Amino acid sequence: MQDQYPNNHNSTIINKTVKNGIGFGSCLAMVISYTTWQSVGWAIVHGLFGWLYVLYFVIKY
Repeated sequence: MQDQYPNNHNSTIINKTVKNGIGFGSCLAMVISYTTWQSVGWAIVHGLFGWLYVLYFVIKY
């Protein structure tokens, strides 16, 4: 029996996209936070939340 999804190219693309998306969301959250609050501490905290903080910021402001 064959391995499930051997060398599946689509799976690799999806995994890379998710990793890049998470990284970009965290970076965007930190930039928005720092420009809004001028605090490195808050930028780090908001970077951990990533896309959640970005969505919050878009809805709130």
